[in-house]
This record gives sequence, C-alpha cells and structure tokens, in this order.
Amino acid sequence: MIIVLKPECSKEQLIAFKENLADTYGVKVNTWEGVHSTVLGLIGDTTTIDIDYISAQDIVDDVRRVQEPYKKANRKFHPEDTVIELSNGTKIGDGGLVLMAGPCSVESSEQVCEIARDVKASGAQILRGGAFKPRTSPYAFQGLKAEGLDLLKQARRETGLPIVTEIMRVSHIDMFENVDIIQVGARNSQNFELLKELGKLDKPILLKRGFSSTIEELLMSAEYIMAGGNDKVILCERGIRTYENYTRNTLDLSAVPILKSLSHLPVIVDPSHATGKSWLVESMSMAAVAAGADGLIIEVHNDPKRALCDGAQSLTPEQFDRVAKKVYGLKNYLTENE
Repeated sequence: MIIVLKPECSKEQLIAFKENLADTYGVKVNTWEGVHSTVLGLIGDTTTIDIDYISAQDIVDDVRRVQEPYKKANRKFHPEDTVIELSNGTKIGDGGLVLMAGPCSVESSEQVCEIARDVKASGAQILRGGAFKPRTSPYAFQGLKAEGLDLLKQARRETGLPIVTEIMRVSHIDMFENVDIIQVGARNSQNFELLKELGKLDKPILLKRGFSSTIEELLMSAEYIMAGGNDKVILCERGIRTYENYTRNTLDLSAVPILKSLSHLPVIVDPSHATGKSWLVESMSMAAVAAGADGLIIEVHNDPKRALCDGAQSLTPEQFDRVAKKVYGLKNYLTENE
C-alpha cells in the first residue's frame, strides 16, 4: 500500500502518522520525499487497513493498494527517478546518457589500459571489463580473476574511469571492495543468496536480466538487493533467449520503456551480448537510446580477432568512437525536441 501525503504535511505530523501506522497495523513504513510530495510505502500485511479511514486524515492526499510483489523497486512507491552518482561525479539515471565500454575479458595490462584510454577519449564515462568470466564451456578462458581485478584498478588509476566488473559468488565480495559498480550477470540474476549479500553493501549493483527472465522476475531480483538495504540498483536489458538463433539473444527493447514505467531504477542496454555480432551494435545502440535507455554497456577490444572472449561482438576503438558520436548526437537531438 502507498500513501501520498499533502505538500503542507509538517515533519511532526509525518513522524506521528508513521508511528501510528506501525503501531496500529504492524507494518513497516518506508518514506520517499519527492520535490512535490512525500510518499509512504507500507510493507507487510495491509489487508486489515481501512483505506477510507486513512484517506480521511487531513494530511493524506491519496491511498492506493499495490498488487505487484516488488515494493521497493516499484515506481508507485518511489515516483521520482533514482539517480546513482559515482565517486567521480558520473550520474546514472538523471536524464543523460552514460556509456560503459571496455573488453569482455581483461587479458593484460597493456590491453586493458590501451582500451581504457581509447574509450575515454571517445566519451565513455565508465570502464567495463571481465576479471571473472562465466563460460558455457569449462574449457574456455575463465578470466584472470584476482589479477584481472588488479589490472582494472590499474586502468582506473591511469584514466580516472570508474570500473564495472562481474562477480561470481558470495565468497568473492571482499575482493570487490574497491570496484565502483558490481555487475551481476545473466547466469546469477536469480542467485538469491548472492543478491541478499549484495543488498548489504553501499555500492551500485548492475543487475542483468536472465536468459529467460520475465520483466517481473528481473524486478524481483532487484527487490532482493533492495530488501537488504541497497537501493543503488541499475537494471540491464541484455537480450533474452527465444526461438531465433541468428543473433546470440533477442534484444527486448520494449523492456526499456516498460521497466521505466514500472520502476524508478535506471535502465541500461547491452547490445553486444544481445546480438553477438559487432555489426549490429551500432543500430541496436541507437534504438536503445530512442527507447529511453539511461546508458549502454558496449564491448570494445583493440584486436577483436585475437580476443580471448567474445571477439565477434566486440567493436574496435575506431568503431566505438563512431557509435559514441552517433548515440550522443541522437540523445542531444531527443533532449532538445522533448
């Protein structure tokens, strides 16, 4: 249940009202203070609450029951967009466009630092790179692991770019203490024990949609993180598995406006994993921006033909530079013509 309070509600009235709700009905009351109003979200058994009685209170503007099982991720509870700010001032979800770019897998110091310099020069604000790589085959390259994390941090020192990289298991959390954004990949999107532990952190979490996850299942995964106290969740549409096999996955761009309608969390798109083909990345990136995405996460490699992981879907730095110019140009056009 959500309760929208009138703008003239005082701080004293708010505190007293919340205490009365908690004491009378045994519910947890979350508060979101927006620019124009304050919203209370009641979590627990709200079936015994008399809506007419609550609506009759002088400070109450509106009362609604929420049917969706996700509460904290729900826009009804939190009407204002969530904006996530990184240590270098980069903001995700503020209406701008954020580009995350870098290699699928960190291979060497020279490789990741060179790519970091190139993508930064093209306008990327965040460096992506895999240290731990979940692979379908146990014989495929699994990443440099801890060494890969160190190399990403080296690239961050050289360029100033925040880093986003994927975590595989709960026992690795301490290793990710100095990572700016922790990524939860498609394979772990319903690893609920991992999500619970990430909910205890004060750190942005990039949550990818699972191979066959519905939109509600993605939001419920976000809810696991947020229920633990971590509201810094970024949703990522990276394609889902369908009957079509020409592309690696089927990019569900309709998920972008749907997610932004249902939730206040930022939404980014991964056109690289979605298509598996580098030549499709540019058009799908443009489409994602047109659909309203808050950002893109794109794979870039300085020598895709020799990449140890996913070279077929990686752009060269020159290709990424062209894509970056186009998506920023489109974003500026859309902003100016809103």
